[in-house]
Amino acid sequence: MVATVTGTLAGVVATAVLAGVGVVAGDGAEPRYWVRVGARFAPPTAFIPSSAITYDQKLVPAGSAIEVEQRSRPGGREGQGERGERGGMAVTVRVKGLQPGHAYGAHVHQKACGADPEAAGGHYQHREDPKQPSKDPAFLNPRNEVWLDFTVGPDGAGEATARHDWEFRAGGAGSVVLHREPGGAGDRVACFTVPFVSGG
Repeated sequence: MVATVTGTLAGVVATAVLAGVGVVAGDGAEPRYWVRVGARFAPPTAFIPSSAITYDQKLVPAGSAIEVEQRSRPGGREGQGERGERGGMAVTVRVKGLQPGHAYGAHVHQKACGADPEAAGGHYQHREDPKQPSKDPAFLNPRNEVWLDFTVGPDGAGEATARHDWEFRAGGAGSVVLHREPGGAGDRVACFTVPFVSGG
């Protein structure tokens, strides 16, 4: 069992190194950067720690998998932002092995995961609410944050993508948190630390 977990984690590290962050110097038709990382969930007390932590093994069983992808959106007509600016980004989450039929909430959070579910901090916000924790709908909404709610299919898999005409600030985004139910809040059932790229 230990050998299997070690092999899995080694594979995750290899993925992060080889395919984790790509930078493309293109003509606007290709993304400027691309991040894709994955891991298998383990409890906070696992002998071999994982970048993906489950706090509720009924909803997010140990050994279930998550992958997060972040892509810059190219400029020009196809990638132009809603207000005319160039670029933006898309964030996708994919999961396997979760509870079939369950609807999960998911958001990008400010900090890396920890043994305490609250370690990931609050939601990443493009326009930061001056009052924290944020409860104002003017800031706490899917246009100003990255919401990735999804419902798991009969095969235990689910996927969601959020597209925005803005990009992360340097050091502002650190993880994807899965919540018990969709929407703006809810109990944190799992967390995955992600090396997001800023748009600077």
